[in-house]
Amino acid sequence: MSLKLCLQHMLLVHLLFCFTQITTARVSAIIVFGDSSVDTGNNNQLQTMAKSNFEPYGRDFIGGKPTGRFCNGRLATDFISEAFGLPPIIPAYLDPTFTIQNFSTGVSFASAASGYDNVTADVLSVIPLWKQMEYFKDYRRKLIAFQGLTKGSKTLKNALYVMSLGTNDFLENYYTTPRRYRQQPVDQYENFLVGIAEKFIIKLYRFGARKIDLTGLPPMGCLPLERATNFFSASNCNEDYNFVANQFNIKLQNLVTKLNRQLLGLKLVYADVYTPFAKVVNDPISYGFDNGERGCCATGLFEMGYICNTRNPFTCIDANKYVFWDAFHPTERMYSIVADHLMKTSLGAFL
Repeated sequence: MSLKLCLQHMLLVHLLFCFTQITTARVSAIIVFGDSSVDTGNNNQLQTMAKSNFEPYGRDFIGGKPTGRFCNGRLATDFISEAFGLPPIIPAYLDPTFTIQNFSTGVSFASAASGYDNVTADVLSVIPLWKQMEYFKDYRRKLIAFQGLTKGSKTLKNALYVMSLGTNDFLENYYTTPRRYRQQPVDQYENFLVGIAEKFIIKLYRFGARKIDLTGLPPMGCLPLERATNFFSASNCNEDYNFVANQFNIKLQNLVTKLNRQLLGLKLVYADVYTPFAKVVNDPISYGFDNGERGCCATGLFEMGYICNTRNPFTCIDANKYVFWDAFHPTERMYSIVADHLMKTSLGAFL
C-alpha cells in the first residue's frame, strides 16, 4: 500500500475511533444489508465485475479515496449514520483494515449487484442476501465477545437495521435473463421478493433487531441507463419499470404494516426513496442540478463499474451538478438529499 493510501486509511480509522468514543445516540449502530446503493466496499474482496475501487469513483470522498462505493463520494447510509451522531462513514464488513471496534457503531454487509433473489446475486457472482445474513451472525458473535453479553446485546437491540435492495432483481435479473420472467409474471415475482423480505426481517427480529428500515425502490425507469435504452418514450423514462417500482413499493408498505402488528416491540419503517428521486429527476434545476438525465462519469448513458474509469475523457468536472454519478448510481449530493428526506420522514421515528 502506498504512503498516500496509508495516510488516507489512517484518517478514516481515526474518524471512526473518535466517533466510537463519544457517541451517545439513541441509535447505537447502523447495520446495513443490500446492494450497490449501500455497499461500502465488500465487493472489493470478491472475484466479480461489480467493482468500483478505482478512480474516478471516490474522487470526492475523504482523501479522494476510491473505497468501493459506487459514487463519487459518500452514500446515503453514511449521511444517515452521521445524522444519528455516529461516524460519518460506515465500513464494509469484508474490509480487512477495519476491526470489530470500528464495526461496533456501524457496518455494511451489502454487495453491489445483489438482490432479494439468489439468482440476482449469481448474475455477477456477488454476495446473496442469505450470505449477508451469515456475515451478520458472525459479526453478532464477534460484537458480543468484544463488548460483553450485556452491552453487546444492547447495541444490537438499539441498532438501526437498514435494508436497501430490489432494483437489481428487476433490471439485472427479471427483465434481462429468461430464468425468472418465463417462470412467472412480474406481479408474482414481486410477491416472491416480498416473501423473501418478510422472512429476512423475521430472522433479524429473532436475533434481537427492533429498529428496522425497509427501503423501497426508486423510479428505476428513469435511471440514465434505462433512459438511454428506451427509444420509444417521449419522456425517455421507462414508465413500465416505474409502474412496477410503485407496485412493489406498495407491497413493501403493506408488509411493514403487517409485521408491526405481528411482532411485539418491532419498529419497522418503510423508507420512501421514490418520491425524492422523482421530484429531483423531474425538476433538477429547482434542486440546483444542471442534469438529471445523464451520469457525470463518461457519457453518463451506459457506463458504470469498469467502463467508468479515468481513461474516459468525457467525465464531468463538477459532480454536484449531476443527479447521477454513473449510468446507474446517484452522486454524493443526491444521496445527501435522499438521506435528509429520510431523516425528516421515516427515520425521524428513531431520533
